[in-house]
Amino acid sequence: MIYVPQIKIPATYMRGGTSKGVFFNLSDLPEAAQIAGEAQDALLLRVIGSPDPYGKQTDGMGGATSSTSKTVILSKSNKPEHDVDYLFGQVSIDKAFVDWSGNCGNLSSAVGSFAINSGLVEPSRIPDNGIAEIRIWQANIKKTIIAHVPIANGEVQETGDFELDGVTFPAAEIRIDFMDPAGSAGSLFPTGNLVDDLNVPGVGTLKATMINAGIPTIFINAKDIGYTGLELQDTINNDDKALAMLELIRAHGAVKMGLIENIEEAAQRQHTPKVAFVSEAADYISSSGKQVSKNDIDLSVRALSMGKLHHAMMGTAAVAIGTASVIPGTLVNIAAGGNVSESMTFGHPSGTLKVGAKALQINQQWIVNSVSMSRSARVLMEGWVRIPGDCF
Repeated sequence: MIYVPQIKIPATYMRGGTSKGVFFNLSDLPEAAQIAGEAQDALLLRVIGSPDPYGKQTDGMGGATSSTSKTVILSKSNKPEHDVDYLFGQVSIDKAFVDWSGNCGNLSSAVGSFAINSGLVEPSRIPDNGIAEIRIWQANIKKTIIAHVPIANGEVQETGDFELDGVTFPAAEIRIDFMDPAGSAGSLFPTGNLVDDLNVPGVGTLKATMINAGIPTIFINAKDIGYTGLELQDTINNDDKALAMLELIRAHGAVKMGLIENIEEAAQRQHTPKVAFVSEAADYISSSGKQVSKNDIDLSVRALSMGKLHHAMMGTAAVAIGTASVIPGTLVNIAAGGNVSESMTFGHPSGTLKVGAKALQINQQWIVNSVSMSRSARVLMEGWVRIPGDCF
């Protein structure tokens, strides 16, 4: 029997922040996969190696974690005052499903570099030496992101001495500005409250701050679910009951936020919302063995992504954390002691992260102008990915 041979597609494998993903130029995809829909999803699933009932993604580019099962499609932007359109696809590991409902803040830090290297940015916008401000249109959530990409001798500078907890080696610092992350007035807190009573059958009624900034996120107090907020991955991810409880909280929170109509729909919306638990600052040892002092952080946060505790912190969730921290009365602000100004540092399983946010209250509505943080990014491999020609 003769089978359809493999095809090869130009692609770049990049690390951005604490995530990795396969980056594509939209025009390089097969014509059928250039349009959102079944063909595009099928192609990305095969590239990453999903669905994989073994949970390893051995036959693809995925790394069998939510942080490494990611895809990015970029194209030159037709939107005024923007350089590039950025579409993010979170690929499920064990299901035939690509979630397009949100952004990846970590990979946002690699978008500017890829755009420059791929010729998607006008040469006049790139200095010979200095910082290129790449204006990104985040197509999933229809928001603007500005990436400040260092340039040396006309090329993207990837090496440097910037250290990011959760990433082993230092690299060049890239500042990311998430502009107007909450959207239209009134949408920052979908329920209209800074804190809600979230009733979760089998768990109880929990205090929750539900916010839409960067990515829809549900914050609860760690102590209310029996944790300290200092847990590392194995404590949560090796406990099926804990994961089931946190997924149930996420599902009921999604309904309360108006993202889904019933909890059954949560299975088809795995990427959003996120669920995170917070606690006051305390000493702990990170996953790398680094001692984190309570004097160096404002609070501790642990967040789940795609049903597992994240090894560090999702960039979009960091936007939500930074936003909530500067608004008095949220659970995040309370855990931080209630005195956060425009920047704060929180502890996560891999270490710490500093986030800056600017918020103001107008007509009893909270408005966030921007949230900023520093990440790093670099190309790991570039060339082609190969997939069977009849898989999409």
